[in-house]
This record gives sequence, structure tokens and C-alpha cells, in this order.
Amino acid sequence: MEIGAVVAAGVAVLVGAGLQRVAGMGLGLVAAPVLTVLLGASVGVLVSNVAAIATALLVLRALRDRVDWRRVGTILPLMLVGSLLGALTVREADSAWLDVIVGGSVLVALAASALLRRRVRISGRPVAVLTGLAAGFMNTTSGVAAPAWTAYALATRWDHRSFAATMQPLLLVMNTMSVATKLGLGAIPAHATPAWWVWPVLLACVGAGVLLGTVLSRRVPTPVAARIALLVALAGALTALVRGLLTVW
Repeated sequence: MEIGAVVAAGVAVLVGAGLQRVAGMGLGLVAAPVLTVLLGASVGVLVSNVAAIATALLVLRALRDRVDWRRVGTILPLMLVGSLLGALTVREADSAWLDVIVGGSVLVALAASALLRRRVRISGRPVAVLTGLAAGFMNTTSGVAAPAWTAYALATRWDHRSFAATMQPLLLVMNTMSVATKLGLGAIPAHATPAWWVWPVLLACVGAGVLLGTVLSRRVPTPVAARIALLVALAGALTALVRGLLTVW
């Protein structure tokens, strides 16, 4: 990687890590597109996955007391099942139409959750089950899982501070699985990855981003952080929808 590319990648990772510290998610949405342009699709996503693992670990360390481990235990196994279902679907279905269907469905779910959250409160294990399956499925088919979590948080009126903390172990597992699968299957040749010195630079940017996000989180009111998370989710759903429509057309 040239110095200019490393700087661009570092800025994207720093901003994404800061956003994730404030909103609970966002690194993948900010960093993955930039890294994909700089490094190519497969390597760019791999580097984004590694940065997301480091970010989730640092944010989890800061917010571990707010994690709802009971929800993690309920949702995580179902998320893994959803990922498997997504992998089987990708093998059989057109990826562009999957993007359109997933993106459109999530936009409807987010809109409905936002409109009804003050009138109707949804709770219970079935909702968590559906969310876990949907998030795993979406992460595999479209690389976008945040909208499913946000729709669930809105529908159940989940306190944003607990939501942001609980997202970290889920993101940690999802991205670790992604990296392990790619490396284990030899999907990415060793010579295609960035030079060794790029990794500590990007990890330093993760640390700086989380530190910046920590400072900002003390000044950003919880309702504002929740709105930022909603915007991140909307952006993710729109990205999947537009990507699919452009491919179909």
C-alpha cells in the first residue's frame, strides 16, 4: 500500500471506530467501502473485519458492565444459524435480488419500529429469536446486520446504553467467524494482504478512534446517540438496497 492509501484507510478506520464507540456500531459501514476501494473486495473486507474485532474488544472493555449477557446468550446461537441459512441462500439465489429484498424489508421494519415504538411495546423470546436469525442471515447475504439490531432495539425500547454495549460481543463473534472462515479456507492468499507494518498503523487508528469516541460519548446525550445508531442502520439498509437495484438494472 502507498502512503496515501494507508492514510485514507487509517482515517476511515479512525472515524468508524469513533462512531462505534458512540453509537454501538458503524465501523464496518464507514471503513469497509473505503478499504474495498483501496485493497479490493476480499482483502478490503478482511481488513475491515480485523479492525472491527479490535474495535469491539476495546469498546467491550469500556462498556462490559452494561452488556446484557442474557440477550447475548439467546441471540448469538440463532445468529449463527441465520448465517448458515444465509450461506445456503447465497449459493442458490441471485445476490442482487437478495440485496433488494433484504434492504427493502429492513427499511420497512425500521420505519415501522420507529413509528410504533411509543404506541406498542414488543417483547418476548420469539422477537429475539427472529432478530438473531435475521441478523445472521443479513450479515451473510448482504454484509449488513446493524439494521436488524436497530429495528429490534426500537421495537423493544431497549435502552441505548445497554444496546451499544451488547452489540460488541455480537460484532466480535461475527467478525471473528468471518476472518477464521476466510483464512481457514484459503480464500485470501497471504501475498494479497497488506504489508506487516500496515496492521499496527490501522490498529493504532482503531485505538485513537475509540479514545475519541469515548470523549465524545461523554458529551453526546443518550437520545442523540440512539438517533446516530438509527442513521447508521438506515445507511446500511439503503446501501444494500441501492447496490442490489444498480446490479439488477
